[in-house]
Amino acid sequence: MDVKVKFLGGTGTVTGSRYLVSVGKFKFLFDCGLFQGLKELRLRNWDEFPVDPSTIDAVVISHAHIDHTGYLPKLVKEGFSGPVYCTEPTAELMEIMLLDSAKLQEEEAAYAVSKGYSKHANPQPLYTSTDVQSVFPLIKKLKFKQKVNINNNVSIIFSDAGHLLGSAITEVLIQGDNQTKKIVFSGDLGRNSDAMLYPPSVIEEADILFIESTYGNKDNPVIDPAADLERVVNDTLARNGVLLIPAFAVGRTQVLLYYLHKLMQEDKIPDVPVYIDSPMAISATYLYYNYPEYHKVKFNHSVFAHEMETNMLVFVKNGKHSKSLNEIKSNAIIISSSGMMTGGRILHHLYHRLRNERDTILIAGYQAEGTRGRDIVDKKPFIKIFGEEVPVKCHVANMSSLSGHADRNELFAWMGNFKSKPKMVFTIHGEGNNLIQYANAIREKLGWNVIEPQYLETVSLFEGI
Repeated sequence: MDVKVKFLGGTGTVTGSRYLVSVGKFKFLFDCGLFQGLKELRLRNWDEFPVDPSTIDAVVISHAHIDHTGYLPKLVKEGFSGPVYCTEPTAELMEIMLLDSAKLQEEEAAYAVSKGYSKHANPQPLYTSTDVQSVFPLIKKLKFKQKVNINNNVSIIFSDAGHLLGSAITEVLIQGDNQTKKIVFSGDLGRNSDAMLYPPSVIEEADILFIESTYGNKDNPVIDPAADLERVVNDTLARNGVLLIPAFAVGRTQVLLYYLHKLMQEDKIPDVPVYIDSPMAISATYLYYNYPEYHKVKFNHSVFAHEMETNMLVFVKNGKHSKSLNEIKSNAIIISSSGMMTGGRILHHLYHRLRNERDTILIAGYQAEGTRGRDIVDKKPFIKIFGEEVPVKCHVANMSSLSGHADRNELFAWMGNFKSKPKMVFTIHGEGNNLIQYANAIREKLGWNVIEPQYLETVSLFEGI
């Protein structure tokens, strides 16, 4: 029995994570993400899928972020009908996030038609909300440490990756005629001292390792984000401005609420209104109440986590209320998605706030190449929104201390738990020179056999096991 992997995404980019593993005649896709960022990458979402989806037997999902799950509705639409394995929180988060993804695409297509800024005569979404509904019956929910056979020869075990509620490191056990081989997918690894999530689980053995590379060549020292956030909030309010935070609806928004609550409780920042302008973020926040065993947050007896609730927390539930926030001139904090500013309500806020010298945009997470977020971080003077070049006159703050990804030291510490060298190590989910330097560092420090896979490359993992 031969085992191969075909790299359908997540190579040379931090988006579009998709890895097709063939175990004899059995095929499973590990992650099924959307490409985001650069146009040349986004166009891949519209290409014919490199493998006939109907020939794929199963999908295994590491966590719910769209760059790991966002292509699922298209895959099902094109013929995939097998089970989709993930953890319990990931299943619920996926439902929220995929429906939101479809809604954003539908709205963007309709807006492009109404404003006439699309190059296409009749712009269409990649998939619709109806397509998303077809995914849900296929989902199989697993707990951490639960071993499940997904085929006669293949079983999986999820362990906590500490990156997002329910995010998983995945051990794939392949039973051959005379031996068992183990493939480990790190998924996106979280930080060792996250305020809300537990550290990534220790893994000690793997024949094949797929290791994420987002911050593989960068150190993000573990600094208390509260001090950074205190400074940004107070500086903004001293200018009589509004603080706008484009935040990932799942994970980052909840961490921000945790720290804002803490700072207000300690009277380190004024108790100003905090608007959560993302229906997805609101729904995701309640999931922390439903799955207390997956995180460290304390709860009271209400339906909300008291460690995330401020006195003036406002959930913005409709578009009319969202647009009214543009009239607020000072003394407010607005948290809105999407985190990389690729779509959603955040675009309307950016359209109005980027021009205002008193306001602040706080970047609180990794910004992929080709996104509006990366352009803002790179200090581009204009940002294109709704077909218009909008000048950046507001203050821009960047808080790497809020990142949900392990940095270089944490990645090497995690790999340092392995008792023996994997046969092969694939560096995935990383960009450019940083990825190359990271791969070289693994070779030099650990002496491992590191491969930097290319898009659509096929690699033989085992032969005749």
